[in-house]
Amino acid sequence: MEEDDETPTPRRSRAELPMYDSPPAERADAARNRRRILDAAARILDAEGPEGLAMENVAASAGVGVGTLYRRFGSQGGLALALLDEEERSLQAAVIGGPPPLGPGAAPFDRLRAFLRELLHRVASQGPLLVTAEINKPYARFTAGAYRVHHAHVSSLLQRARPDVDAHVMADALLAPLAATLVTYQREVGEVGLERIGDTLDTLVAGLERRPADAADS
Repeated sequence: MEEDDETPTPRRSRAELPMYDSPPAERADAARNRRRILDAAARILDAEGPEGLAMENVAASAGVGVGTLYRRFGSQGGLALALLDEEERSLQAAVIGGPPPLGPGAAPFDRLRAFLRELLHRVASQGPLLVTAEINKPYARFTAGAYRVHHAHVSSLLQRARPDVDAHVMADALLAPLAATLVTYQREVGEVGLERIGDTLDTLVAGLERRPADAADS
């Protein structure tokens, strides 16, 4: 497989995968309150699952008013997204500076396969919390910062590997099977294993690798 001929640098990698914006600076007391709320939410999540993340429960556990939670996070889905933020940042760090094929240094299709597989495992491990975030309001999955970053990365890889396809729409198509609601349904109701889902994602990528000219020759 041909290697990516562009030497990865921090500057280029950041252009390829736009990072979350840095959190705005907070007053010390506001930062402490935020940390206390997220710690309380994490404890409840561990003990009771997403069902326990009612705003009233989290506020009581954190020792703050319910209004404070709504002002900071907007909704239960916003709170769930905040809990997922640290995991998302670790994924972005791996894509920007980690070893290939997830990180720079591999061919675009190899990176695409690795990225989709990594997302699949993260969706599986965070499924209930992601479901809470995704179904809280219409289009929540697609308007979240994480999805926009994932979409930009997949689009960038597609533009380099298959400039003849509509990278923007194709990125949505490749990310669609990784919706937490779908993956959770497949695993819990359909009894579909992660390897089977991952193999199917690989098949989708293989179809893109097989250019129209290749199909005509076969």
